[in-house]
Amino acid sequence: MMASDYRRDAVIDITGPPPSFTGGLEFAGVTYSVTKKQEVDGKSVSQEVDLLHRITGYAPKRCVTAVMGPSGAGKSTFLDALAGRIASGSLKGRVSLDGAEMSPSLIKRSSAYIMQDDRLFPMLTVYETLMFAADFRLGSISRADKKQRVEKLIEQLGLTSSRNTRIGDEGMRGVSGGERRRVSIGVDIIHGPPLLFLDEPTSGLDSTSAHSVIERVYHIARAGSTVILTIHQPSYRIQMLLDHLIILARGQLMFMGAPKDVAGHLGRMGRKVPTGENSIEHLLDVIQEYDQSEVGVTALAQFCLTGLKPPRVSSKGDQHSVSTVPPTPVVAGHHHRGLGGALGAVERLGGKQGGMEEFDHSVRSASSRSPWSGSQSGIMETLKFTPSRHRRDYHHQRGSNNPPSHLSPGCYTYSNEILSGTPTPHSSDYTVNEGDYLTPNILGGAPTEQVGLMGLGPNFANSYLVEVWVLMRRNLTNIWRTPELFLSRQMVLTVMGSMMATMFLHPKDNPQGITNRLSFFIFTVCLFFFSSNDAVPAFIQERYIFIRETSHNTYRASSYTIAGLVTYLPFLLVQAATYAFIVWFALRLHGSFYYFLLVLYVSLLATNSFVIFVSSIVPNFILGYASVIAFTALFFLFCGYFLSSQAIPRGWKWMNTISTMKYPYEGLLMNEFVKHRIFSTDPSTGLTVTGGDILREMSVSLEESAKWKMVLYLLGWAVFYRILFYLILRFASKNQRS
Repeated sequence: MMASDYRRDAVIDITGPPPSFTGGLEFAGVTYSVTKKQEVDGKSVSQEVDLLHRITGYAPKRCVTAVMGPSGAGKSTFLDALAGRIASGSLKGRVSLDGAEMSPSLIKRSSAYIMQDDRLFPMLTVYETLMFAADFRLGSISRADKKQRVEKLIEQLGLTSSRNTRIGDEGMRGVSGGERRRVSIGVDIIHGPPLLFLDEPTSGLDSTSAHSVIERVYHIARAGSTVILTIHQPSYRIQMLLDHLIILARGQLMFMGAPKDVAGHLGRMGRKVPTGENSIEHLLDVIQEYDQSEVGVTALAQFCLTGLKPPRVSSKGDQHSVSTVPPTPVVAGHHHRGLGGALGAVERLGGKQGGMEEFDHSVRSASSRSPWSGSQSGIMETLKFTPSRHRRDYHHQRGSNNPPSHLSPGCYTYSNEILSGTPTPHSSDYTVNEGDYLTPNILGGAPTEQVGLMGLGPNFANSYLVEVWVLMRRNLTNIWRTPELFLSRQMVLTVMGSMMATMFLHPKDNPQGITNRLSFFIFTVCLFFFSSNDAVPAFIQERYIFIRETSHNTYRASSYTIAGLVTYLPFLLVQAATYAFIVWFALRLHGSFYYFLLVLYVSLLATNSFVIFVSSIVPNFILGYASVIAFTALFFLFCGYFLSSQAIPRGWKWMNTISTMKYPYEGLLMNEFVKHRIFSTDPSTGLTVTGGDILREMSVSLEESAKWKMVLYLLGWAVFYRILFYLILRFASKNQRS
């Protein structure tokens, strides 16, 4: 969502920030269109549909902004649009943070996005998870400062009792669901981001855990962040922790403002809230009524923007009639500011007039007539979006009317008021200071909160080598905690090596002995290829964590690729050496033992790289296994065992070239069948079969240098698959909508 891709002309409505707005996120004309195919009269027809339709508004700093609406309203899509998680070509609009226009790269560096699913390593403890996050995100500050920051964050998130508990998963008991969600939040706020997005943070949690999570989010906002979250059917206690609402339906804005203003909004619509009923829930019910009627929710969107009273719809939704009451100009979400404040917001956000021909015809330029006339022109102007850069101080505006303790400076309305004067409930007895969540001042000068986007520093917090080292430490910790991943492969190679040693023990120098040696080598190559298949589900599970972490520049994709390779090199060597020592002496193999070990080692490396590459492009491990097995069969068929490379038809020779089984197989044959050594003698004729004869029969080169070419080819394939793996991670593993 590059800034240049945003449409320069956007309709700015009176839902712009009030004069007391001292910072936060502003957005104008946010539109997201997709092409859907529908069946009409038996024909497939493509139609462009707006999932988001010209949404303009703001989210105040130090406040919790909740995006609400019925199912299918576009809540998560809207959150993705603001967070830069939609491909720029399909998104229009403009976004600014604290007065500075934002691009996807700036959003990544200045925000955190917490998804519905908690993607964490199950074998790490709460402390280890947050400590690794600190190593990634806090750059070059001292280790002691990182530990101190993590300990304070654990205390503030209410995770002290589970500090040393592993995260766990479906197969291993760990922390509770609410604690896991708070750990996910902690991972993304460890560096004190000025902008925090949360997608359904209470999903799957009980009432108490959900309230605990939102209460922590509330304190994060009060510490200086702009917090925007989507939430579905919040409880009354959670509603009291919400400062600002953005209610959507069918991708259109239905209401924006303080929770306490919902009742007034409904009253001006002619839908008074019944006694004892929650005003927010009642507004959602009204939206549902209009959505199921012939009128649709567009009338409510126009009411929110222009004050044009929507047609009356009966409570049953079976009939509707247009109201005869003349339109009343209203300011959605800012009725307490009055006419002057509304026009002031328009004047401050809008400058020159610009055209948007596709906009609804009921909205016309305010220059042609009075904005408060009774016609359908409304009070909108078609203006260019100019982010505010000079804000008046909130305290100066209020004068002696200081906000209560639960209202943060810069938040335009009393936070958490569902009913006027209702205090904010808190189950915690600790005090959160602004500095607790803000990033330490590493670069010098003003604090991170005040330096704005210019103080974000480099794209990544650490140098390349530091990233590789931290990733290696985390990989080693996971391997140590899950030894079955290494031991299972080690056990397979040990058992199969022992079986091969006993089956082909001391092969004789006769035709049967030659056949036994050939069978042993091809089986060994296949065994080493199949032994890497367990990497498919392991990486597919880890891929989601990689996408979450790299979506906000935690580390580079190249660092992840190199760290994974280096971490597993010694383990692959141990596995190859185990098998080599078992079979070498039992079969009395010839040639060089070290070359034999090297070929097995490089074969494991190339095979592991291939399997990792396949697992990076498949959506699940079932398809991953199917793909690996299919390619294994093809590589086996064209490796040169069934048909020599010379006998393979010309149209299929390319398969012989790309078969990663060909190179270790031929390399092992060259090492075993020494050129002048006799491997078989015919007693009746006295004819002998030397190693050179066998290699010529197999169409394998007799040159000594060819042995080492096989090793180089294997290394080349290993590097090639790792490069493809990196490219997939770098360019195709983005957490973005198309």
